[in-house]
Amino acid sequence: MTLRLAFMGTPEFSVPTLNALVAAGHDIACVYAQPPRRSGRGQSTRPSPVHVAAQTMGLEVRPPPSLKSADEHAAFADLGLDAAVVAAYGQILPAAMIDAPRLGCINLHGSLLPRWRGAAPINRAILAGDQVFGVTIMQMDRGMDTGPILIAETIDVGDRPTAGVLHDAFADRGAALVVEALGGLDDGSLGATPQPADGATHAPKLTKAEGRIDWTRPASELDCHVRGLSPAPGAWFEFDGARIKVLAAEPISALPGTPGEVLDDRLTVACGDGALRLTRLQRAGKGAMDAADFLRGARVPVGTSLRS
Repeated sequence: MTLRLAFMGTPEFSVPTLNALVAAGHDIACVYAQPPRRSGRGQSTRPSPVHVAAQTMGLEVRPPPSLKSADEHAAFADLGLDAAVVAAYGQILPAAMIDAPRLGCINLHGSLLPRWRGAAPINRAILAGDQVFGVTIMQMDRGMDTGPILIAETIDVGDRPTAGVLHDAFADRGAALVVEALGGLDDGSLGATPQPADGATHAPKLTKAEGRIDWTRPASELDCHVRGLSPAPGAWFEFDGARIKVLAAEPISALPGTPGEVLDDRLTVACGDGALRLTRLQRAGKGAMDAADFLRGARVPVGTSLRS
């Protein structure tokens, strides 16, 4: 079974799916990715990870800034696709493009739909304190992650995972499930199930302001806050005029103190309930480091308040 496909994705999360489709022997007619963006200290223009991967494999890359024009719709239809595969592409597909392929468009989504529809499902699941995680392969429709489910699979990521751990696990397992879904669609062995009406939640994009640590919250909530934003964009606090990211921490119970107060020489900080021990941090423009290394370069006496 060889299908003629378009692949639509942009970040590193999407690359394993593109690799899996190529390894499965499918004909990748074209790869769509977001246009190159300025990034880094020099603000040089850089193509996305998917763009780079596709070029390395000799695949045609289309990076249109918008999919709204009739010309874009016609160019997509002219590919004569069996299906299109979407994985964190970053643009909403118009109805004309969703309907063009023979088998439609399928999407890899990083949550167990209908929970966490939207742009940041992995982060939002951890921030909310979810204990069960997984991915969904769905048939796309005109809504935001509302299409019928082809495959939904819970993935064991251990206790207290970070967003980075979920990202990598979902990218790898999701790639295999996409290949499986395509095979089932093509031979008719896989049907789509409408999403349940109940349990839908929204996962909006993260903002930098959301990263600020509110030390008046319970340590258990701040543990989720740190893990849900690690490694990026990062939970943070301000100290000595600089913004410090907290990439890893652990909740500690029954330590008295005023919220934001440093309680010991191991960077244990009092919270609204319990305390949070900061174990890995990062200064702006610097590499990540363990708390002990951070303290060698920053004087943080016991009793210091990290509330700004």
